[in-house]
Amino acid sequence: MNYLASSSLIDLVCSVCGRSYNADTLQSYCKECNAPLLARYDIAKVRKLVEPQVIRTRQRGIWRWSELLPVRDIKNRITLGEGDTPLIETVHLHKELGLKYLFIKDESRNPTGTFKARGLVMAVARGRELGVRSFVIPTAGNAGGALAAYAARANCEAHIYMPEDAPIVNKQEVTITGANLYLVNGLITDAARFAKAEADKHSYFDVSTFKEPYRLEGKKTMGFEIAEAFNWNLPEVIIYPTGGGTGLVGIWKAFQELEELGWVSSARPRMVSVQSTGCAPIVRAFNNGDSQVSFWENAQTIASGLRVPAVFADRLILKILKDSHGTAIAVSDEEIIAAQKEIATLEGIFTAPEGAATYAALHHLVRDGWIKANERIVLLNTGSGLKYLS
Repeated sequence: MNYLASSSLIDLVCSVCGRSYNADTLQSYCKECNAPLLARYDIAKVRKLVEPQVIRTRQRGIWRWSELLPVRDIKNRITLGEGDTPLIETVHLHKELGLKYLFIKDESRNPTGTFKARGLVMAVARGRELGVRSFVIPTAGNAGGALAAYAARANCEAHIYMPEDAPIVNKQEVTITGANLYLVNGLITDAARFAKAEADKHSYFDVSTFKEPYRLEGKKTMGFEIAEAFNWNLPEVIIYPTGGGTGLVGIWKAFQELEELGWVSSARPRMVSVQSTGCAPIVRAFNNGDSQVSFWENAQTIASGLRVPAVFADRLILKILKDSHGTAIAVSDEEIIAAQKEIATLEGIFTAPEGAATYAALHHLVRDGWIKANERIVLLNTGSGLKYLS
């Protein structure tokens, strides 16, 4: 159909203190609380104007949810066809673990091959609407490729700071789209220091994870799609590979908004955060009962998207795990490799290492009795394994 529906965006609110910020001027995060800003919508207005069946009739893609997205002018709703990725019910994997229902939300079908497309299309689209023409980002790899693609689509500049040992595919997709690539000797946290310095120097808009409010809004569309796929009866468990955690927070935010609309009940999935044993700041904080994470020294893992030693939205993520009665678990690189092979062999899906980590974690959760055999479980495969070939 079309994407003509108007955004119902009201303002931005601090996720810690609740202070309101003007959504129609460029914002980053709450400097008072050092915390992310969350977009707030006029849910009562949306409830009167749209129903689930209306959403279903619209052209496929994330913009069919435009009432609950922040971009106001249809001319700024750029797209490369992101969103509406399949929710694949397994035919063999669930039997290996004695489960009845197991699903893979396969984000590898997005443009640039990962779920990063959802967040960066929204950050670029809203940023351009608010006057931005030059973006900067620190990245483990995939977010940089996505920013480069959408900046090209929007005729904007992109400046990408990436660890020099990031996958070669990520480097090539940045340069082929005409973005500026800067390789850094270190981790994403090191790249972030360079990116911030350049942003301050040149007035580039920094779209680091949770340092602006709109990548989250793109990522939350995964939650909308999961709810819709289950006919608005949410699954019992969602297992999510957590680096910066934007998708985990976004999915939770989507469910909250859908409940306010009256489209889902108050019942929530138990959310599981999966990290690598070589970089597990969320897991450590969760197991210690902490409300914030501490920096993970000497972070190492083959899953580059999980090699995030400092998490800006730590308070949000840990609260979601607690409120959902969820958990956090770390798996080894050896388990990730074995899980990636098992998924490919039994289901024909070549997952990213981060996606494979969710299945490795599922082995532990089933063995420990944390998951019941008849529960509906969703694994998030955040990207294609092809992105990691050297």
